[in-house]
Amino acid sequence: MEEVLENVRLSDTDDSVIIIDQTRLPNELSFVELKTAADMYRAIYELQVRGAPAIGICAGFCLYVLAKGIAGLDRSAFAAKLQEFSDYLNSARPTAVNLSWALRRMMGVVHGNPDADVPQLLELLKKECIAIQDEDIKMCRAISEHGLTLLNDGDGILTHCNAGPLATSRYGTALGPLFLGKERGMNFKVYADETRPLLQGARLTAFELSRAGIDVTLICDNMASIVMKNGWVQACFVGCDRVAANGDVANKIGTSGLAILAHYYGIPFYVLGPSSTIDLSCKTGEDIEIELRSPDEIKTMFYSRPMAPKEVKCYNPAFDVTDHSLITGIITEYGICRPPYDVNLIRMLKG
Repeated sequence: MEEVLENVRLSDTDDSVIIIDQTRLPNELSFVELKTAADMYRAIYELQVRGAPAIGICAGFCLYVLAKGIAGLDRSAFAAKLQEFSDYLNSARPTAVNLSWALRRMMGVVHGNPDADVPQLLELLKKECIAIQDEDIKMCRAISEHGLTLLNDGDGILTHCNAGPLATSRYGTALGPLFLGKERGMNFKVYADETRPLLQGARLTAFELSRAGIDVTLICDNMASIVMKNGWVQACFVGCDRVAANGDVANKIGTSGLAILAHYYGIPFYVLGPSSTIDLSCKTGEDIEIELRSPDEIKTMFYSRPMAPKEVKCYNPAFDVTDHSLITGIITEYGICRPPYDVNLIRMLKG
């Protein structure tokens, strides 16, 4: 396997966050330095950093860097200003639960240590954001181990969007079992949906898998049915941005349609993600806010000229919700959760 790309990290001086600009992949590997709250918001909103776990890691680092910038305030003003920064960053991507989860966790350090002064809080905040990243590495490894038990050497796997190392810290979630299997000498045939309109499958998943020497075939989203019908797919592995208490899953737009196809063809459909994406306060998928994005992502992005008349309206939701009845299993660091999800998700989280 190729050297792991460190896609999100603190700078050596702790005064900025360094990320891989994923909007420039696969043609250019470039890094962006985030110093201001506006830089950080833009990076999250414009998908320079993306993938639920990676967004959470980035948010933790960002809030720490912003905290350092207001270290001269008294404790009360420091806490109030940091909460403003947290709320601002959280508004960048409302569907991805890891963003709000990481920000709440960082702010919990401030609220949970009322006797700590600002220098002490800075030390605690740094430890917390590093812990978020370290835990993600361990979780992705565990998810990969559990997911690999569902695969056989030579299997065909269909995946959607990108849930590999670029979306996390190491291995990834949906792609993690493939990387781990490759390390152990297993071979898979992967079909990667291009994932319109932002082409994360083409630009990122195909990039990661081919770089690792894993057999990957890129297909258009509307070709998923025929590769399933041809018998080339033994399982579907996808990531997740939010899991409701009943097992409904929000993930990249097109995931739900893929699950419906898999159900029709009798192909197992697995969702892989850290337990932090499970939101028990969200009862069903109906309660998940779906982010709507610019029409330009459909009409003009990646094209030298517009591909639709200027006056034509566009509907561009970033995510859809896959009904729990279509999901064979939800895989977290704790293991493989199977239906009924409204019972077993709670049981899994409680250990």
